[in-house]
Amino acid sequence: MGLTKKDDDDESHLLGEEVVVTKLEALVNWGRKNSFFLYPFVTACCAMEYMSVSGPRYDLERFGAALPRFSPRQADTLFVVGTVSHKQAPILLRVYNQMTEPKWVFSCGVCATSGGFYDNYATVQGIDTIVPVDVYIPGCPPRPEMILDGIIRLQEKVMKDKFSNWPIGASKLARRRDTAFDSQAIPEKRTEKKRS
Repeated sequence: MGLTKKDDDDESHLLGEEVVVTKLEALVNWGRKNSFFLYPFVTACCAMEYMSVSGPRYDLERFGAALPRFSPRQADTLFVVGTVSHKQAPILLRVYNQMTEPKWVFSCGVCATSGGFYDNYATVQGIDTIVPVDVYIPGCPPRPEMILDGIIRLQEKVMKDKFSNWPIGASKLARRRDTAFDSQAIPEKRTEKKRS
């Protein structure tokens, strides 16, 4: 985005200095980058650091992301904060699929990013196995400054988006019929025939 320059050999000086010449794509991306609608999917101890970002000291309002939305249909940015167990994975997938397009996902903390120190059968080893992740924020717990840096990185990514990249649609796992999250994919109970 830029203002037209007033040159003697250019006819653009006829427009005056009140006109902004830009592309529609750049204007839409500028609006998107300054109006994130956050949906917090908060499950563990990283929530305390995440909540402090909304306070006056760090001021999410300057990024246009101050008020969280507690309905996925009104949100476009999903913050997954904390440990996600396999029992919570279908809920996370449903929340992601109900969000509006375009949608972005933050993985906040080491537990959401890689399972953290919970290397066991009950914990999802990184939410990128369930939903696509745009920004990874490391730390246990991540500092508020790191979350703000993640928002700035997402703003840079949004400014480079093209209309052809959207819509992404449902998560790839939601489209597969053989996943453990699909209730119809649960194998039927086998019955053995009696031998005579």
